[in-house]
Amino acid sequence: MTKKKYRRKRQKPFPIVPIALGILLIGFAFMALASPKSANTAADTDEASSSVVPFPVNYAAPELSLQNINGETESLADYREQVVLVNNWATWCPPCKAEMPTLAAYYNEHHADGFTIIAIEAGDPLEPVAQFAKDYGLKFPVWLDPNSESLQAFGNGSLPNSYVIDRSGTVRYAWTGEISRAMLEKYVTPLISEN
Repeated sequence: MTKKKYRRKRQKPFPIVPIALGILLIGFAFMALASPKSANTAADTDEASSSVVPFPVNYAAPELSLQNINGETESLADYREQVVLVNNWATWCPPCKAEMPTLAAYYNEHHADGFTIIAIEAGDPLEPVAQFAKDYGLKFPVWLDPNSESLQAFGNGSLPNSYVIDRSGTVRYAWTGEISRAMLEKYVTPLISEN
């Protein structure tokens, strides 16, 4: 019987150089994306990234009437001829609180141009909602929605959510999530400028 000689297979060298090169390239790409080209660009990117982009829509604004924090009943139809941003929110909602100063500043700047915000609070009683409006210095209408009528009318139960209605009463944009100033300027300001 003859003995067979077994040769040990030679192992291929581990491809360390290509892997190291790949990791190095990924690192450079990450650093290039993370480093701001300028202070303004970085600030714009940060602001835009904190806001979702609105979804373009095209349908008639729902018929909706609710009581405001002053005890008066108002309707969306009362605001025909204006550009209206309906903002469904709640006093306990962190992104709602975060976007409210941005909305208030934008309203203060554009109200004279035929723009308004209707902030519809989803479920809290009058006292905490009125206190919230006072604390945040809100000058636009704040409505109470104890039965979630607005959420049902717009078909969106996530908070915050916002809808932009043009002067003809057509809903043009829908947001779910926090809105930044950059997004308001990009999408709502052109509607305000339309006559």
